[in-house]
Amino acid sequence: MPALEFEKPIADLETRIEELKAYGSSSNVDMTEELALLEKRLERLRSETYDKLTRWQRVQLARAPGRPTALDYIGKVFTDYQELHGDRAYGEDAAIVGGLARLDGQAVVIIGQQKGRDTKENIARNFGMAHPEGFRKAMRLMDLADKFGLPLITLVDTPGAYPGIAAEERGQAWLIAQSIQKMTRLRIPVISVVIGEGGSGGALAIAVGNRVLILENAVYSVISPESCAAIVWRDAKEAAKAAEALRLTAKDLAEFDIVDEIIPEPKGGAHNDPAGSSDELKKALLKHLAQMHGMDKPALLASRAERFRKLGVFEEIA
Repeated sequence: MPALEFEKPIADLETRIEELKAYGSSSNVDMTEELALLEKRLERLRSETYDKLTRWQRVQLARAPGRPTALDYIGKVFTDYQELHGDRAYGEDAAIVGGLARLDGQAVVIIGQQKGRDTKENIARNFGMAHPEGFRKAMRLMDLADKFGLPLITLVDTPGAYPGIAAEERGQAWLIAQSIQKMTRLRIPVISVVIGEGGSGGALAIAVGNRVLILENAVYSVISPESCAAIVWRDAKEAAKAAEALRLTAKDLAEFDIVDEIIPEPKGGAHNDPAGSSDELKKALLKHLAQMHGMDKPALLASRAERFRKLGVFEEIA
């Protein structure tokens, strides 16, 4: 798994430690003291790097190769997962996955946006960018959860909805609006988690939850930094500047009360410890489901409406 640019000094030091261990083992030389110094230095370097990440570096971590996808989390956090396919109108969209599963024994419905793990799978999954049939499939799963009174969990990870002409011809904008509307009317507990990249209406279409959570190194924004830079500065290379202006990191979103909780990631990001990140996600989901346990349907509807109505800051000028 290739290291990100700012992670290369860490990767180089890790390689040096492994080589020293191998040398000590093969030559029967005690390298304990040298290894202890290097490992201490490595720990210090990790802290200095990951505790002071810029917003653009957080974006890079949210997109990092090897970062757990929706299906990765489904496989580690849930049991008895049964995937359901198709929108019953046009076809199957591999960018949206979902179905029935159990979370610590409790039956739930899951919807996730699925990116690929390599180039071939990314093409098959359309890089997590859903077509209209993907949103229709998501709404079918929402209706299933609502009908049987099962909690709904959505995993958000997309640059945005697919912007192609064919998708627009099949009603892309209408389907996104319809999905948002449907989520506001669900009479069940809904938890949405931004696990990687939450981009534009494609993310919001499955993120209208009673609780909206975000992983520590995930991002959530109305537009990608590259697209923002191309519009504002006429140069996509100004993406780092755009990321600073967009205030799109988990910490920023918590300050604006857009998200309800930041789920911590292992040091170095979820891509360096998928199992540890999955454990943290499971703990957060169980906690928030327990908090909503016993809420009746009107209370769930009201709390979701109140949550989104209070977003944003404005000033009235006389």
